[in-house]
Amino acid sequence: MLNKVEEWINLTNERFSNQRQSCVLFARNFAGFYSEEFLSDSYFVIVDSIPKPDLPELHQAGLGDFLDMEVQGITYKNTYYIVPSVAQDLRLHFHELVHVAQWKTLGASGFLQRYISEIQSVGYNEAPLEKLAYAFDHHFSQGREKVDVPSYVENKI
Repeated sequence: MLNKVEEWINLTNERFSNQRQSCVLFARNFAGFYSEEFLSDSYFVIVDSIPKPDLPELHQAGLGDFLDMEVQGITYKNTYYIVPSVAQDLRLHFHELVHVAQWKTLGASGFLQRYISEIQSVGYNEAPLEKLAYAFDHHFSQGREKVDVPSYVENKI
């Protein structure tokens, strides 16, 4: 199943490759949290509808509620997709970049396996990968001290 999901992700990222924008646009806003090097290899795409895999295996694995959930953003590897209404929301960009760091640290199959397992066992709101992203976006939005997010993620997960 993970291979099918990763194949779908690769095709999706390829399909939108001409619409993606570099996150280096946020270098000034996110200085001290994300390096320019990290941001230059991270991308976002503004879409009217968030792309999600419609694979029967995911529904059979009990992920139907997650797949049907309305979200404003989702991350696939080094690219995240957001809807127009949040395109200017730095906190949301920050959140999705935490997921980019998680993908880079765990690799595609490692991230997918862990994320799916967490959603299955404790649900979206209690999933540790999500909780970390929400904790960091809150930390950022409160103007707290700068933390190198990718290094933190690499050392803690």
